Amino acid sequence: MSVTATRPRLEPGAAPPPVQERRKLPRWAWGLVVVGVWILIWAFTKGQDTLQMPQRAHTDVQQALTEFRDAVLASRDTNPVVQLTYQIGAWFVDLVSWLQRLVSIPDLPRPVPQIGWLGVVALATWAGLAAAGWRIAILVGASFLSFGLFGYWSDSMDLLIITGIAVTIAILIGIPLAVYYGTAGRTGVKAVTTVLDLMQTMPTFVYLSPVVLFFGIGASAAVVCTVIYAVPPIIRIAGYGIRNVSATTIEATDSSGQTRWQRLTKVQLPMARSTIVVGINQTTMAALSMATIAAFVDGPGLGQPVLSALFRNDVGNAFVPGALIVVIAVMLDRTTTAASEASEKAARGQIDLRMRRLVLAVTGVGALVAVWMSRQFLWAAEFPTTSWGPTVADAVDSFFTWITDTFDGLTQAVADAVTNGLLNPLQDLIAESPWWLTALAILALALVFGGLKALLPTVVCLVGLRVLGLWHDAMITLTMVLVATLLVMVLAVVLGVWMARRRMVDLAIRPFLDAGQTIPPFVYLIPVLALFGPSRFTAIIAGVVYAAPIAIKLVADGVRNVSTTTLEAARSTGSTTWQEITKVQLPMAQGSLVLAANQGLLYVLSMVVIGGMVGAGALGYDIVLGASRSEEWGKGAAAGISIVLLGIMLDRIMRASARTDTD
Repeated sequence: MSVTATRPRLEPGAAPPPVQERRKLPRWAWGLVVVGVWILIWAFTKGQDTLQMPQRAHTDVQQALTEFRDAVLASRDTNPVVQLTYQIGAWFVDLVSWLQRLVSIPDLPRPVPQIGWLGVVALATWAGLAAAGWRIAILVGASFLSFGLFGYWSDSMDLLIITGIAVTIAILIGIPLAVYYGTAGRTGVKAVTTVLDLMQTMPTFVYLSPVVLFFGIGASAAVVCTVIYAVPPIIRIAGYGIRNVSATTIEATDSSGQTRWQRLTKVQLPMARSTIVVGINQTTMAALSMATIAAFVDGPGLGQPVLSALFRNDVGNAFVPGALIVVIAVMLDRTTTAASEASEKAARGQIDLRMRRLVLAVTGVGALVAVWMSRQFLWAAEFPTTSWGPTVADAVDSFFTWITDTFDGLTQAVADAVTNGLLNPLQDLIAESPWWLTALAILALALVFGGLKALLPTVVCLVGLRVLGLWHDAMITLTMVLVATLLVMVLAVVLGVWMARRRMVDLAIRPFLDAGQTIPPFVYLIPVLALFGPSRFTAIIAGVVYAAPIAIKLVADGVRNVSTTTLEAARSTGSTTWQEITKVQLPMAQGSLVLAANQGLLYVLSMVVIGGMVGAGALGYDIVLGASRSEEWGKGAAAGISIVLLGIMLDRIMRASARTDTD
């Protein structure tokens, strides 16, 4: 006999009883519960099963990686894949050599290049005028003159050659992939995202060895490693712009019966143009930031004098060529942005094309005359020697000596406060917990913040970290990455919103962002070391300086693109500035915030090796050790793969959490 529960009958016309909604605990509260339980168990198990390995010990997996490298070396003369890659490398060498003889080195038996400095400056200035107007022409001309005045003409030309080839290849590869990334379904996006994460989080020192193994040293290795590092930003950023074109606009154009190709070329690409330009800019900046790293494999360019000076601990002579790299970065950034704006003005009929053609024709004749003179006269072919470079180098040395002597006590106090107040407690919890406890806590946090979509990749990454045998080092690295990424996002939100709301602030800050993003890490590494000494804090500062610019730019662009109609509607209701920012601009720019956090995280991870060089230890030190000692190659490779797994895990949790917030 069964008993069936019956609902009370309602009188005709009576309202149903109110439904009481069950109040859910916020995700941040569940996160605090997980951390609280973690700390409680840690208090009784601290230091147990941390999987800390002796410094020179190797696991079977690490040894197998070393044996794989040895097998590839042994089959170099018979392996068709290696032979093909060496042929590609030879083509790069030939192209770079031809361009060098054209503008930077003597084309023997001719004692000077085919086009001397005067001709190169004139052609570059004319190109800036043709692409973006007279302001950019002045910037380009002044930039090229600075290369010679500071004594680094040939090295600057070499860097422009390597960067130009690498960025061209990156654009040819990246734009089609960005289109696919921006129009594909979820499966395609996930596949491309995984590959981008692998390319962007793998430290450059890790793939320098395989690149040299398959392409040789010199210009070929420099081009290949620069392309690998420079192509992900344009795919990710340009693809984001294409994917976020208004769905209403696409539906309206689809209703007119246009094809997918017409939709792409007539709607999506034009409307994503500004974001695509940002992607090209970031690809260029990434390529330039590889200047010093490429010098490790004998790549030509300004990285060579930077590296040589750093080996001598010579801050001044490292600063001058490093500053010229920043000059190149600012010049290229402004030129590409202004060229995009100029083409839009021309399309709208805001430029007198007839007068423009006349000016370009007259100035073009002048540029050709300068080229002829640079081929006929030695003074116009070889840049005259000046004392500008040594003078600036001596001044920089004196300045940094004064800085370190004056502020040594203050900077050490700041470093100690952050280390003892934040880094040490967090590292004790993450790295000194039993490995199984840390793994369970990370899985629980992934489930709380990202749901099931974040749980599976987190499981895979944690298993990979355990198998590779560098768990303890990975947890120390994870601690530094979390702290650095947090600092990056604080800077990104504060400065990004400020730049978006004040054009003058944008104009003032953007050159410093370019400098922070493109100046070789090794250049500012010496003064940072002098100020803070070798420590994890120094590694965090290096990561923040390198990662913050791209995050700030993305936040600024996202906030700036919030509809003015929406802002006016908020202002009409009497919203304060704080409410306008927190209730309108930041929520509507959430996609840009997520992308900024993602890029900031990946850029921080890419600086882990630098951290290993300044006393941070952990995975960064393992990678440096693997690059410097043949028998440690497998351990270095395992450390590089571990960094990639950390990056994928954090990225997936972050993305899944952002999607959950918008559901």
